[in-house]
Amino acid sequence: MHQTELNLSKQDRRTVDEFRAKGLHRAREFNRAHILAALDRKIPEPVIMQVLSVGRTAIWRTRAAYLQGGLDFALHDETRPGKRKQYEADAEAQITTLACSAPPPGAQRWTIGLLTEAARRHPKMKTISRETIRRALKKTAISGFPNEPSA
Repeated sequence: MHQTELNLSKQDRRTVDEFRAKGLHRAREFNRAHILAALDRKIPEPVIMQVLSVGRTAIWRTRAAYLQGGLDFALHDETRPGKRKQYEADAEAQITTLACSAPPPGAQRWTIGLLTEAARRHPKMKTISRETIRRALKKTAISGFPNEPSA
């Protein structure tokens, strides 16, 4: 079996040792730091795989990332693409306030459909969906809203 070789610079070795010793990091980042330190100390891949419970590709990818982009690139995940939240905490607070207010005339209580209609009257929430309202209420743990059947 071919051993993956890696030689860290003195500064990188010191940084990896400090990273492993303290701080709040993701488990994947700690594993990568341990992999880099083990490769630098010439520990065989099968031992690294067994002790850290990682696969051979994790070792190869960590080594390749270090050689390609340096220590920070090897240790940390890249930011992942994704859609930003359209409605922030202030919109969620408005939904919660609305849900806690008196229901509209002719209704005994708020339903998600009624809340959606009322929220859409607000200038910043003209396109808010029923699902966004439901998630906001679920997050704030407001109870007493019956499950409304899908329309």
